[in-house]
This record gives sequence, C-alpha cells and structure tokens, in this order.
Amino acid sequence: MRVILWDGKEITLPGANPAVGMVIRDRAALWRLLINPLLYFGDDYCAGRIEIEGGLAPFLETVYLSMAQTPKFRRNPDPIAYRRNQPHLNSLSGSRRNIHHHYDIGNAFYQLWLDKEMVYTCGYFPEAAASLEDAQIAKMDLVCRKLRLRAGQTVVEAGCGWGALARHMAGRYGVKVRAYNISHEQISYARERAKAEGLEGQIEYIEDDYRNITGTYDVFVSVGMLEHVGPDHYWELGRVIDRCLAKDGIGLIHTIGQNSATPMSPWFLKRIFPGSYPPTLREMMTLFEPSEFTVLDVENLRLHYAKTCEHWLARFEHHQDQVREMFDECFIRAWRLYLSGCIVNFNIGALQLFQVVFSRPTNNLVPLTRSHLTAPIVES
Repeated sequence: MRVILWDGKEITLPGANPAVGMVIRDRAALWRLLINPLLYFGDDYCAGRIEIEGGLAPFLETVYLSMAQTPKFRRNPDPIAYRRNQPHLNSLSGSRRNIHHHYDIGNAFYQLWLDKEMVYTCGYFPEAAASLEDAQIAKMDLVCRKLRLRAGQTVVEAGCGWGALARHMAGRYGVKVRAYNISHEQISYARERAKAEGLEGQIEYIEDDYRNITGTYDVFVSVGMLEHVGPDHYWELGRVIDRCLAKDGIGLIHTIGQNSATPMSPWFLKRIFPGSYPPTLREMMTLFEPSEFTVLDVENLRLHYAKTCEHWLARFEHHQDQVREMFDECFIRAWRLYLSGCIVNFNIGALQLFQVVFSRPTNNLVPLTRSHLTAPIVES
C-alpha cells in the first residue's frame, strides 16, 4: 500500500502501484501509529486524522494479510488471550457494564440497519441472492431444525437480543420459551413485540444474567452470547446448562470463534465490544467436558457472517445521515471500521462462526442422519 504524509510526501515500494493507501494528516498520528497501531489507528481514523484511499475493506484486508506474515502480529496461541486488552471482564457487574456500552445505545439506531425482526447475529443464506430478512429467517429455522423443536416443549434461551428467535420458536414451532438478557433496551423491545404478536402466553422475557437461570427445560439455546461470556466463565455456563437441561434434552450454542486463541484488538475492546472474546473450539469444550455433554454436530458459517455484515454495512451507510443526527461523525467512522473489519476478518478466516449442538451422553434420541435439516417444515 502507499502512505501519504501531511506534507504530501508519498511512501511506496519502488515499482509498486498499490490499490489502497493511507493518508496521515499530522505528525502526531504517525507517532501514535508507531507506538500502538492496534489502538491508535482506530482512534485516529475515527477522529479524521487518518483517511483511507481505495476502500476501507480492501485496505484492511491488505493490512490484515500482511500482519499475518509479520512475527510481531502473527496469531500465535496465547494461554491468557481473553484477559489481554480487556477494560472490564465479565463478572456480574462487569457484564452489565459491557453490554450496556454496546446494546443500550438506542433501539432506534439498530432499527435503521438490522432486518425487520432485529436479529443481530449471523444470517444463513440458502441462496447468494437471498435478502437479509430471508437470511435471518433461514438462520432461525436452521437453529430450530438442529434442535428438532416440537410443539409443547420448553426452551430456555441465554442472551436473547431483541427477542426474535424466541418469537420464531414460539410462533412457528409451538414451544414455550424463557429468554434471559441483561440489556434493558432489548428486553423492553422484546416484550412489546411479543405482546403485539399475541405470544405473551408462550414467551417470558427475563431481564437477568444467564448465571441466574432457574428451572428445567427440554432445550437450551444461546445465539450470539458466548462471545460476551469469556473463557474464565465457561465452567459457570456449563454448570447452568447441566442444572437446567432435562435428561433427554438437547442444546445449541452459536458463537463467533477463532482457530487460535489470540487477543482481541485493544481498540475493538475499548470502543466497540468491551468484554468480548471469540473462543476456539478447544476453549468451548470447557463448557461441555465437565458435565460430559456429547457434541453431536459442529458447523462453521463464517462466510455467511461475512455476507451478513456486508448487508449491515450497506444499510448503515444508507442511513448515515440519521445516524449522524443521533450521534456524530466519529461514531459513524467507528462503526464503519467495525463492520468493515468484520467483513474482512470473516472472509480471510481470522474469525469463524461455530454452531455446536450437544446433549447428554445417555441421550439416544438423536437422528441417525441430517435429513431433518432439509425436510419440509410442518407448521405447529
């Protein structure tokens, strides 16, 4: 890539004709990049002290692929990766602080660029041309099929977002759902939607931490929450699942992941998702092994998440004037960087999207084939 300094000087390898470039507006921004690029690039890009030429996603892909070949930045396994760069870890109080930072900034903001069901997790694209709305419905159906939901079952959901999956499970599959979440904004919205759709009798949205789940259920499901738990607390979540899952119960965890335990960037943790961490499959086994849960199925949907983020970014950019009225230009640039970075990291394989289905080892009521994932859906 090329670098253009504040005085107009351009730095490029001899004979190169790079497609992307970085304009550094002042000397201090250059020094900050040299001191801590993983923190200060994001801050100075958001402040307008750094500009990008050739597109933000292509620029980030160039940088990330180069970093992967640089010893200083290579993704080597780190036994305490989760704790590095964290402003707040995920204790009961820390989790509330972390979730409030990202999710309680106003439902009106998220309504601008999420699908109409307000699903803020990876979609599933049966066809490349599927709309975001269709992809999110397909994802929720995929989850329900993997869990083999049947009318009359009881389901507990840990981390329910704006409540879309609970509404889908109750309305389309006829189950009863208790859904836990510590975001006040999301729970309020979820309750309003359930009431408007006549599902109050089938869904109970509870504003509380997953660690306080009570009761016994046929099904445990968690979509997009494990990223906010942290490996230090996986044993707690595993104990909760062991406590609440029926003898012949089945569970599914859907989470962003990675292949090697490496820390999140300090900028991402400070500005976007404090307390977050995408686990490796090995780290996820801390949930299952102590209670001897059997892993039945693992699927990686990372390219579906890249496509989902492309839809989100396009909608976000389309509504940037409304976003600017709600926040400011720095906020827009931060979220543009966040969403662009997600697209690139999923496309180059730095991030994964794992769906893991599990049950107790004595549960033999499991299908012998995967035909249930493609059989016609029978309305409840």
